[in-house]
Order: sequence, then C-alpha cells, then structure tokens
Amino acid sequence: MRAIGIVLAGGNSKRMRELSNKRAISAMPVAGSYRSIDFALSNMSNSHIQNVAVFTQYNSRSLNEHLSSSKWWDFGRKQGGLYVFTPTITAENSDWYRGTADALYQNLAFLKNSHEPYVVITSGDGIYKLDYNTVLEYHIEKKADITVVCTKLPEGEDITRYGNVAINGDGRITEFEEKPVAAAGNAVSCGIYVIRRRQLIELIERCAAEDRVDFVRDILVRYKNLKRIYAYRLNTYWSNIASVDSYYRTNMDFLKPEVRRYFFKEYPDVYSKVDDLPPAKYNPGALVRNSLISSGSIINGTVENSILFKKAYVGNNCVIKNSIILNDVYIGDNTVIENCIVESRDTIRANTTYIGEPGKIRVVVEKNERYTL
Repeated sequence: MRAIGIVLAGGNSKRMRELSNKRAISAMPVAGSYRSIDFALSNMSNSHIQNVAVFTQYNSRSLNEHLSSSKWWDFGRKQGGLYVFTPTITAENSDWYRGTADALYQNLAFLKNSHEPYVVITSGDGIYKLDYNTVLEYHIEKKADITVVCTKLPEGEDITRYGNVAINGDGRITEFEEKPVAAAGNAVSCGIYVIRRRQLIELIERCAAEDRVDFVRDILVRYKNLKRIYAYRLNTYWSNIASVDSYYRTNMDFLKPEVRRYFFKEYPDVYSKVDDLPPAKYNPGALVRNSLISSGSIINGTVENSILFKKAYVGNNCVIKNSIILNDVYIGDNTVIENCIVESRDTIRANTTYIGEPGKIRVVVEKNERYTL
C-alpha cells in the first residue's frame, strides 16, 4: 500500500478508573485473547501497510512487551517493520508527548525518512475491522486534504466522549467539535485519518512553531474551513473502549454470535501475540453458559454471560455472572461475582461476594498475596 501507518497509543483516560492504573488503554485485554491495539495493527497488516509506528507513553510497559515482536502481525519481513516510539530526551527537547500533534512532531524524522506518499493515523483503543485501502481510494477520489473515518452512534450513546461532526451531501465535514457538551447529531469521528505525508509534515511543523500540540483541536477543528476535510462513513462494527462502561459493553458484545462471527470467522483475520497455554479445563461440576473462556483457565463453578481471560481459576461452588475476569485471576471457593470487572492477577478470597449494578459496573481490585514477598 502507498501509505505508512501511525498508531497513537500513548494516552490515558480517567474514565477507565482503576483499570488504567497499571496499563495503557491500548493494552487493555479484549474478547478473551486479544489486546485493544491488535485490531488497529491487524487492519494495518491486512491493508498491506508495511511501515507502522506505534507511539507509546503512559504506563507502556505491558504494551511494549506485547509489541516486542512484529511477527504476530507479519510486518515487513525484508522491508518495513513495526517501530515503537517513546518520548525521548534530546538536546532540543525534554518534554513528554504533550498531545497527539506534539507526538508526531517529536517523531517527525520517521515521517521525513519514509517514502510512501500517504499516512494512515489511527488510535489504539478502537475495536473494528477496516481496509484502509478503501479509505485511501475515497481520499484520492474526493481530492481531499484530510479524510476522517466517521460513524453514527446508536441512540442514547454518550457522544460527549467523541469528536462530533456535521457532514454535507458531498461528504465534506462542515463542522467539527471535539467532546461537545451538547451534540447536534450522532455522527462522530472514529479517530482514523488519511492525509498526504508532505502535507502532514507541513501542518505539524506549523503547529510546533505556534506551540500547538493537539491534532484534532489544532488541525482538524482549526482548518475545517481552510482545508478539504472529508468524512468516510464506516457502517460496520466500531467501538471505543476508553471508559469502564464502554469497555464492559464492548467485551459483552463478543458474546453475541454475529459479532464473534464477524471478527473471528470472516476474512480478514484479527491477529495477536500467542501464548503457549493449554486449552481451558472444565472439571466435574463446572457449568458454563454463553461465555468466552480463554486458554489456560480452570473452571470448577458456574459461569454465565461472562468473559474469562487467560489463566483464570474458578473455585468450587463459585457463581460468576455478567462479568469480565482479566488475566491470571484466582477466585476462591464459594465466591459470587456479578456485574463486575476483576483486575488481572487478583486473588479473590473464598466465601466473598462482589455484586455491581447493571448500569454501574464494579471494578474489583484485590491485594495480590500470591506475588508478594
């Protein structure tokens, strides 16, 4: 493909509460065996983008470990590859990434040393499948300066978390308001952009000269009437996981057969780093209904409408309903967990109960005695 890829994975969200205390949002586990960033990287690979850069910053240890090898997404065997860029102290700069535009500016050498004419920029916290070639073709057809992938949110969704856009009949964006207090419509930006590489360099250098640091506010919003900014409409599944409620809801969507079929049975595939773990084990007395159980897990109790990630242990007479159990969680006997997200590597003592409300998911974080000295 005639483009390089950039994945912005350095941000943090207070809406994630305790879940972002030890990992970046892009490293959040999704659908049993995946990380959030896998979807963007898989889309890059399936679109035949060979040069991909990931900008990491906040709590990036687990994300950097996940990205330690590019072989899982098959990037650039002889040419290209997967590059991970963190903020770097130099003689000219001693700042962390102050925003998305600043992150691009601090890694401007990657853009200048590339040869592809276009750039695909995406966030690492979106769950979707998309062939970026179709967006690029649309971008060229419209003679656009910038193309923004947009979607329509269902009624009742919290639009104040997103960039709200107004689109005319030709597909051009006429209004762009970032995180509005009151939205005029339900069309939002998905955080996916296509732009010509030389123009991106020019815009980023201009932002740096004026001490502007945010790609959305200081480029998309500021230039909406000066540049030809078009919207590419995404009509398939898309979700952003940057809040506890949306993270819970997105994972629960994977319990629907049509969503699982779309992501895991239909071409193209979604790729992730593979751990050498045995299949899940169901001991006598285990009862599982409408749930995803990942490899390395051992189930003794009852699991309903839940997702258990890798190496989860469920003790005898346990009841887990409508919950997400993250990696390497030990749940003692006679425990009841309902409408909860249990943080990874937790040890849940026997004979305990954690029940959240259907509209207000409870995040369970317990002291991990198995790993203390």
